[in-house]
Amino acid sequence: MRVLVVEDDPVLQNGLTVGLGIHGITAEGVGTCADALAALGTTTFDGVVLDVMLPDGSGFDVLRELRQRNDAVPVLLLTALDAVADRIRGLDNGADDYLGKPFDLDEVAARLRALRRRAVGRATPTILWQDIVLDTERRTATTNGEPINLSRREFALLLALVERPGVIHSKADLEAMLYGWQEEIESNAVEVHIHHLRAKIGRDRIETVRGLGYRAKA
Repeated sequence: MRVLVVEDDPVLQNGLTVGLGIHGITAEGVGTCADALAALGTTTFDGVVLDVMLPDGSGFDVLRELRQRNDAVPVLLLTALDAVADRIRGLDNGADDYLGKPFDLDEVAARLRALRRRAVGRATPTILWQDIVLDTERRTATTNGEPINLSRREFALLLALVERPGVIHSKADLEAMLYGWQEEIESNAVEVHIHHLRAKIGRDRIETVRGLGYRAKA
């Protein structure tokens, strides 16, 4: 899961991006309306954590612009403007959820997971794929009740594949989902993660589509 954090306080922005990373969420940070709209116009995200009071405008303006573009990316407003009227305004302008400051990081992560579930049409935090069960809340995988020992990125990669079995994911898309903008990425990073996953769950479960990418068997 990849999200954009729009927050002008550098300490808070860093805390959110690092903290969400601990929860298995790849988070990128920007601090202005302009940078947020530029990032959302060129990059695909699974969610947005959006502050309202930004140095070059209002998060409500970012939200309104997104919805005018018919961009349905889930948006969680995270702001000190927590009056009922502010919450109503945000939700009526297209926000999917609203959380006031101060906040609990665990709750932010849980709300983002819930938004993701709704976006992909799941009602529960678990996914059953063949005989493997993925728990997106606990970030665990089991097969026939036995745990599968996966690293954070291996779990994120497997989740991306099995959320849409049969759909091809390009190497570039998987890199973007696993790594932030400022992280160093080895040229064969995705191939290494795929190799490790196959060793743990079975080689035939993940297919290579030559020249296009990878997919989980439908």
